[in-house]
Amino acid sequence: RALFAEYAAELADPEQRRLYEEEVAALERERGVEVRFVHPTAGYVLRTSQAGSRRCYLNICSNPHIGLPQARPEPGGHRWALPYSLAPGREELGRGGHRRLVYDVVFHPAALRLAARSARFRRLLSDTALEAVERHGAVQLDRANATVLRGTKYKGVPQAPVIRTPLPG
Repeated sequence: RALFAEYAAELADPEQRRLYEEEVAALERERGVEVRFVHPTAGYVLRTSQAGSRRCYLNICSNPHIGLPQARPEPGGHRWALPYSLAPGREELGRGGHRRLVYDVVFHPAALRLAARSARFRRLLSDTALEAVERHGAVQLDRANATVLRGTKYKGVPQAPVIRTPLPG
């Protein structure tokens, strides 16, 4: 038990986490790949269901490593390009021991600022997140009953996925 407690304390230590990330980045650089850890900053949470029965949460987060949202004027409005990063879905235990699926969809902080000011842009951001999970996760989400959880900024334990880009040469 003492060894397990020591291991858990080491995992929770921010200094150890930083050291781990530096070591992973150095190892990947040797392989010719640049690695950037995407630490999600909480935004808001969408609650929906998967396949009509299983509870599912989408954490809409931000990180400056993701590209800026860009608007292009078109007749009748604007067409938005919303770059995002999608972490693989994970299962977590909720209250009462129920399993729930959690997905992190990460946008640029400017996108979340726009969503905070405009309900229409927030709906666009939410629709983009739902579409991303459906397309890349090969799942069917209940879009009609997707709701924003008030007062909740993040569900589950934050995890930092990586963005890998090949180094030139």
